[in-house]
Amino acid sequence: HRFSIKGRVYPAILPVEDKKVFGKVLVGISAPELHILDVFEDVEYVRDPVEVYREDNLEKLLAYVYVWDGKNEDLFGEWNFEGWKQVHMNDFIKMTTGFIEEFEHPESKPRVETYLSYYQQDDK
Repeated sequence: HRFSIKGRVYPAILPVEDKKVFGKVLVGISAPELHILDVFEDVEYVRDPVEVYREDNLEKLLAYVYVWDGKNEDLFGEWNFEGWKQVHMNDFIKMTTGFIEEFEHPESKPRVETYLSYYQQDDK
């Protein structure tokens, strides 16, 4: 299930009985690319292997999912992708671009710090 997170524009995924999370399955991810994803997801998420089913042919696959490992009291309601696209997608892309630029430098900040500094700048 995807939850909204207080003060964040991205969702948290947690297992909830009888709930599904729909998404994309990326294949052919190299070890260096997986490392970049791990760094991007930072300390708030853990990469867990899960069984997923393809909608088109019900094929079962083993895939990694980044599962929320932060404070559960920060979670509320259901995260809405369409609402996010309209309100937050452009800012998220800017923040992600900032992450890429900082990742390419040896003294890069954790993603959460990048996120917080970006959104705090917008508040000024």
